[in-house]
Amino acid sequence: MTTTEADQVTPEPVEAVEPAGHDHGVHGYHKQKDEHLKRLRRIEGQIRGLQRMVDEDVYCIDILTQVSASTKALQSFALQLLEEHLRHCVADAATKGGEGIDAKVEEATKAIARMMRT
Repeated sequence: MTTTEADQVTPEPVEAVEPAGHDHGVHGYHKQKDEHLKRLRRIEGQIRGLQRMVDEDVYCIDILTQVSASTKALQSFALQLLEEHLRHCVADAATKGGEGIDAKVEEATKAIARMMRT
């Protein structure tokens, strides 16, 4: 993260990591896409609520409680997305066999490791 001149923290840009051989077909979350978007909009609302709380000088502990709830919501979303990835993308690679399964398992393992660091 970087700090701007107005002491606002802005996230560093995240580059999309695309493994070799990644297809651009239907992703595991495709069937629940509308549900996921609705859920992400709710989380976005929670984050905007945090901004409003800071703007309105709400008590620190109350803000921290909402930060915790927002973090939990994002973690829950990430776990759902990971499950869908395993059930769709990794399972598809396993069915096809070959080296693709090793790449998908490694990709999923790295994603899990990133999630555990947060």
